[in-house]
Amino acid sequence: MKKTPVFLDSLVTDMLRLRAICPFSWRVFQFRPISCEPLIIQMNKCTDEEQIFDFIERNKAILSEKQVGCAFDMLWKLQKQKTSLLKNIEDVRDHPQFLTLRNLATNKFKLMNDDTLVNVLHITQRFAGESHDPLVEALVTEAWKRLERFDIKLLSEFSSCLADQRLYFSPLMGKIADIVHRNLETTQDLSSLSVLMVNISSLISRHFQQQLVNKTELLFDTIDSSEVNVATRITRFLRNIKYCYQPLLEKCNNIFLSNVDQLDLDSISKILRLYKLLHFNSFEFTMMAKKKLTEMIPLCNHPASFVKLFVTLGPIAGPEEKKQLKSTLLLMSEDLTGEQALAVLRAMEDMESRNSHLIKRVTSVLHKHLDSYKPLELLKITQALTFLRFQRKEFSAKLRELLLSHLKISFIPTEVSFLVYAISLLPSPHLDEVGISRIEAVLPQCDLNNLSSFATSVLRWIQYDHMYLDSITGKQLKLLQKLDHYGRQRLQHSNSLDLLWEELKSVRGNTFPESLLEETIATLQHFVDEINYINVVEIASFISNTDYLSTLLLDRIASVAVQQIEKIHPFTILAIILPFSTLNYDPPQRDEFFGTCVQHLNSYLGILDPLMLVYLGFSLATLQYFPEDLLKSIFNIEFLSRLDSQLEILSSSLSARVQFHLMELNRSICLECPEFQIPWFHDRFCQQYNKDFECILDKRKKPLPYGSHNTALGQLPEMPWEPNTEIVGSRLPPGAERIALEFLDSKSFCRNIPHMKGKFAMKKRHLEILGYRVIQISQFEWNSMALSTKDARMDYLRERIFGEVKS
Repeated sequence: MKKTPVFLDSLVTDMLRLRAICPFSWRVFQFRPISCEPLIIQMNKCTDEEQIFDFIERNKAILSEKQVGCAFDMLWKLQKQKTSLLKNIEDVRDHPQFLTLRNLATNKFKLMNDDTLVNVLHITQRFAGESHDPLVEALVTEAWKRLERFDIKLLSEFSSCLADQRLYFSPLMGKIADIVHRNLETTQDLSSLSVLMVNISSLISRHFQQQLVNKTELLFDTIDSSEVNVATRITRFLRNIKYCYQPLLEKCNNIFLSNVDQLDLDSISKILRLYKLLHFNSFEFTMMAKKKLTEMIPLCNHPASFVKLFVTLGPIAGPEEKKQLKSTLLLMSEDLTGEQALAVLRAMEDMESRNSHLIKRVTSVLHKHLDSYKPLELLKITQALTFLRFQRKEFSAKLRELLLSHLKISFIPTEVSFLVYAISLLPSPHLDEVGISRIEAVLPQCDLNNLSSFATSVLRWIQYDHMYLDSITGKQLKLLQKLDHYGRQRLQHSNSLDLLWEELKSVRGNTFPESLLEETIATLQHFVDEINYINVVEIASFISNTDYLSTLLLDRIASVAVQQIEKIHPFTILAIILPFSTLNYDPPQRDEFFGTCVQHLNSYLGILDPLMLVYLGFSLATLQYFPEDLLKSIFNIEFLSRLDSQLEILSSSLSARVQFHLMELNRSICLECPEFQIPWFHDRFCQQYNKDFECILDKRKKPLPYGSHNTALGQLPEMPWEPNTEIVGSRLPPGAERIALEFLDSKSFCRNIPHMKGKFAMKKRHLEILGYRVIQISQFEWNSMALSTKDARMDYLRERIFGEVKS
């Protein structure tokens, strides 16, 4: 036997000694297998988890950081290849060799390159069973140290890992936002940027939001028309920042339309939900989605998938599809989870479906899981059941008990506000001392949206007490005073329109108490010069909802529209015109303003959403502005056919409102612009108006019997006074006149001044065209001290109707 040379023995001994002293060096340098490739190739040939785990067990002593990363990658790839029913994440996580792999990653993560580090973090989170996984924490900390050198793709992947941990408001996400901001000008990868936009959207300023929108517009044409995920993320970003930016949404919508055949149930569901939250309407996409979803009805036979189909298709389905969906769901109702039952209930609210049998089944499941719902979910349950008019004392009592128990331990202003709001919707919406003190405790931290919500709840509480208990407690009024104080304080501290609008954009103007609304309008007027083409649509929409006439703000809106019309998207013109229509106000440059708006729309009339076009025509009609091309594009067979198709996918209440506005528009054109020769599509409606009372007076101001002057109707009223009676077309004796008497409540006027709103002014105008002398009596007059007695009211009516003045 040959002896080993002495120098080799010595060399081996020295190397072993070196390895014992410097294990790190042994690992880093050449004391590993000559090539990593053979081991990675072996792993790539594994076809299931057991083969990978066997491989780890055999090679754990020699696996490098790259091979550890590859093992994680292979395990996750195998999971992604499986359907949701076959995924076995828990089995993988609990396997002894997965623990070995985690230990290897813990020892080697500092040696991993950036891509491997972030990838291992991503996969570890997918398999993690604990909320605070030590390996995840270690990987995040290491990635934080390397953050500045990440390219945009890796940065986007890392931000998604943080988003998975709900770290949207963390300093680390803030650091990522800062890096994106510094490198935005040189960024060219819209796919990665869109991921980052979604993940940092909760942290960034309005100015930065606009920069990202502008950059997205610039890069949009660089992506392939099949990039549905990128378009979905952009839409989600706009939803997150509550910005219905039409140009980008139209581009995203075109991508969805061109790929609709490839969209699955999850994708369609996500897109339609985002559109709903953004108040963005795409008639074409909705119709195509409806067709594809209807084809899925017989294919969805599992509760999870069918509930998602019910929620997505239900609100846009036709009568037959709705019937099929409800009958199938009834068969599955006992197998629903608490989460699925809530989703179904909210869909029924959207569908305006009051199917008592289905509601009973769903609420039975809800009741079973009621203790497990979070505060926001309890609010959604309360809102849906209130809308669906569901009443069951046992259920309401349990719901109230849970809401109060959450309220007593909550300290987050937004959560406290919606818990109080939910309680206010229930029968007997009282709060005890603990509830009131909880509200008072969070008031200093509340934004305008929270304060508005509290005010709505307290006013509902006061209304209930006044109606059923005939009393109002001092605590309620004191709470309203505090709400008013903190609201004023918050408004007075606003130093820019952008910051103010961050709070106001979630507020519905009609929910503000009077004093707070007045202060809000005053603050907006203070920033009037900051209204521009970027925010003019949002400001106009807010004012429309307030019913508050501010000529200063409306004049500014009109001025911005005239001067910057090319920068305003045509599909937002309705929102700009709406406050003028609602509040019955003509700006100084009336004809130029309306003409500019309509001219900007003319080339889009053929593609404008039918619903929007009807509302636009009606809004202009209330202002006595009748653009012939626009109106003739509505009253033609092709458009009305498109409108009929859209009405099928709307809720019954919205469909009824649209049809009513269309009939009102038809009547307005026929009465005020007969030269357009647009036919009376709704003949009887167009010539008839509901009136509180009407009568006919002869030339001596004496009432005439109705019968002899109303034979054309086939009706012979017996009394000279008759509510809601049609008399148009009948001939009157010389000197006789028709009288229409209208009682106008507070909703007929602007909130701040007794100025009649648009549709009521239009009604008066039309009645006069139809031959009536119109007498309108406001509730302010009728309920005044001067008319506090029956005799005073009778004298007042005689004077207004007959011209009699009591001596």
